Amino acid sequence: MLTALKQLKSYRIVQLVLAAYQKRFVRMLIPLIILALVIWLGSRELHNMNIGRMLFELRRLSPWTIFEIALFSLIAAAVMSSYDFVVRRHFRMPISFGATFRYGWIANTFNNACGFAGFTGAGLRAFLYKKSGVPLNVITAAVIFLSPVAITGLSLLAWAVLARLFPEGQLLHTYPWLRWAMWGMALYLPLFLLVQRSRLFGKWFNQGKGTMPWTTISASLAASLLEWLFAALAFGLVGLRVLHGVPLDALIGVYVIAATAGLISMTPGGIGAFDVTALLGLQLLGVHPDLALTVLLLFRFFYFIVPWLIALVLTAVEIIPNRERIGELAGTGWGYSLNQWQKIWGWPGQFRFLADLGVWALSKLVLAAGLVLLLSAALPGLLYRLRFAENLLSLPIMQLSHDISVIIGIMLIVLSHGISLRIRRALRLTLVLLFAGALFTFIKGLDFEEASFLLFVALMLYLSRSRFYREGAPVSRTNVLIWGGLSVLVTVAYLLIGAGGYSYFLHHLPLRMRTNLLFDKEHFGIKTLLSLVFAWVFLTMYLMMRPQRDIETLPDTDDMDRLREFMSHEQGNLLTHMLFLGDKKFHWAQEGEVLIPYARSRNKLVVLGDPLGPMRKVSAAIQEFQQYADKYALAVVFYQASPSYLPIYHENGYRFFKLGEEALVPLEAFTLSGKSNTPLRTVRNRFDREGYSFQMAYPPFDDTLMRQLKSVSDVWLNGRKEKGFSLGWFNESYLQLAPVALVLNPQQQVIAFASLAPAYDHKQTVSIDLMRHLPDAPNGTMDFLFTRVMEWAKDEGYVMFNLGMAPLSSVGQSERALREEKLARLVFQYGSHWYGFQGLRRYKEKFSPAWEPRYLAYPASISLPILTVELMYLVSRKMD
Repeated sequence: MLTALKQLKSYRIVQLVLAAYQKRFVRMLIPLIILALVIWLGSRELHNMNIGRMLFELRRLSPWTIFEIALFSLIAAAVMSSYDFVVRRHFRMPISFGATFRYGWIANTFNNACGFAGFTGAGLRAFLYKKSGVPLNVITAAVIFLSPVAITGLSLLAWAVLARLFPEGQLLHTYPWLRWAMWGMALYLPLFLLVQRSRLFGKWFNQGKGTMPWTTISASLAASLLEWLFAALAFGLVGLRVLHGVPLDALIGVYVIAATAGLISMTPGGIGAFDVTALLGLQLLGVHPDLALTVLLLFRFFYFIVPWLIALVLTAVEIIPNRERIGELAGTGWGYSLNQWQKIWGWPGQFRFLADLGVWALSKLVLAAGLVLLLSAALPGLLYRLRFAENLLSLPIMQLSHDISVIIGIMLIVLSHGISLRIRRALRLTLVLLFAGALFTFIKGLDFEEASFLLFVALMLYLSRSRFYREGAPVSRTNVLIWGGLSVLVTVAYLLIGAGGYSYFLHHLPLRMRTNLLFDKEHFGIKTLLSLVFAWVFLTMYLMMRPQRDIETLPDTDDMDRLREFMSHEQGNLLTHMLFLGDKKFHWAQEGEVLIPYARSRNKLVVLGDPLGPMRKVSAAIQEFQQYADKYALAVVFYQASPSYLPIYHENGYRFFKLGEEALVPLEAFTLSGKSNTPLRTVRNRFDREGYSFQMAYPPFDDTLMRQLKSVSDVWLNGRKEKGFSLGWFNESYLQLAPVALVLNPQQQVIAFASLAPAYDHKQTVSIDLMRHLPDAPNGTMDFLFTRVMEWAKDEGYVMFNLGMAPLSSVGQSERALREEKLARLVFQYGSHWYGFQGLRRYKEKFSPAWEPRYLAYPASISLPILTVELMYLVSRKMD
């Protein structure tokens, strides 16, 4: 078998297909293509739907019918926990009966809502089992065992449909491609049994204990059959209560075929392919399209959404974040790769983030509350309640309550993002809106069901209030566009549903209400647009009036004085002098004993160099700064980290990317004598003969010198922007802090200069900072300048002279280097037309430096390519 697989993979066409499938966009296109195919094939049968009639059929259902459908759907959802009882018994897991049922409910309903592929349920089971103390090897075996079991029940039902035990009308005859899909699903069961009883399966998946016993296989098959059979019965019950004259066995047959189509599509919950296939099947049974759509909506709501909402509540209560245990589990390498649909939905895609699932669940409850408010406003209330409310309340009050409900619904949808980020102010506003929404949705039509749900969500948020600790989060254009677009889409859906529904209901309403503005189609769109605008204006004002955050303030005169006093007794580094530029913010940690200088770039705080202060307190200072940044949903990055600090960064959860190497010239060994230094010696002698001179200027500088330096700098820039953050720029007050090296022509005019930057390490190291020269300066001017500066530094007693960093130097040279570092190596070798990487390295090599690496330390959750772009923007941004 393995030989056959290897031979198959050796074919070029197979390799091409596999390579294409590994591309994410190809995997996303597959369900879209399948969905488009189904819709295209059934487009003629779908165009006669009337949304107004569909909404009317929903509203006319009796409360007992709704209760019956809801109860059986919950029973069908509960049956899915039988999977967990099977693995609990077979793998002897020390989990209680109640916990097993809860874990099964959470995993299976999330899997139903987010995808039949099984990855969602697998990830949740792994986390929940680990939370109960089940060993990782047992979890792995159990989850891998369940993955192929889940669709065996559907395969068994597919055999029943093909054997005509469940007649499906003309669906398979009208759409022959569905017959091939059904045969493929049916053949899965014997293939599953063959693999389960093979020694290969026992070696790979049964912990080397041989083939799976028939008792366990039978129990798992029974669990899967129960799941799919009860789901089919739930679909059939909805059909029996809404439709008339359609037999239960035919409804089950349509469900099995539609479920197969949904499974093949790989979309969350089979959405799209399942629904269109079921609509086509019901219409071929003689069902009107509007009634068929009513059946689907009821089934989706009670079998998928209601159990999932209950799972959200159970998750919010069950999962209490424990970062140590999650970090331990994540460190073992366990994880599941979720599909693109789940990532778009906002699922915590990496396993380590499942610890935050409780808050994620609360955010989706808030999102659901907003949707419930809008749906309630779009659908007219029950007629007997409207007549009662008409006598109890005035119509203007009902109309105002309706409009406010729409506004609150839109705001709750947007605020659900703030809830997922644990923002305290978002929690407060959401609680107020939930209580207000419950009040106004009750007033507009005595909708106590919607009001009860909103109050329940508010209660869950209040009980979880201790989890909301963040003061704020960055508001990026991307977030505004995403959530603004989502609110617009939801508002358009509300407008379409409301406009279609009210027109059908209008002749059933009291005459007095019929002419009211609330049900006037001409004004409905205008009021909807105004509600959307008002919701965003209110949220914008609320955001703008937030308290001023310390994270945004630049250092003032007092901060600079504190920095000078701090550096008088602490060891600095090669980047310390740049803190006096005033463009970096200061975070004083460990009661002021450690200084962390940083600048903000979007949702990241980028620290320049290593923290300053006692080495023994740096790790605790980093943790303190991480907590400070986390209050605002920001991540901490260290730019140009030195090798001696890497163990500290590593223990605080950082990854590393080599930025390049710093050129450090040992001054004790620096000399112009010897054959290797002939080029430098020649340049110096030539400049001396031609009347050029070198001079060190010490602050304070007079206005005449500053004007000359400014003139040289402006000509050198030639209209280009100054760079910043890790590079100095022309700033008179900054230049007054350190000596400046000058090159003068025979007429004693400045043609080149370089400012110096002390390292604040007790006169051990000095660096070149700002370098400028006139374009017509003689060739070798900078060689002459550097040579004379190093001679001056040696005479002054400095030990090391820093020529600056050579970006991407010696990056990605190893065969086992990271992919990103190998890419950086290619940029270093072939990117000379963008930046002189190799030329800069060769130039600095002339001074025989020792090369010391510099790194970027970043959290694993951050995308390195995106971070690189943000750092380029940070360094290249225009300085004030």
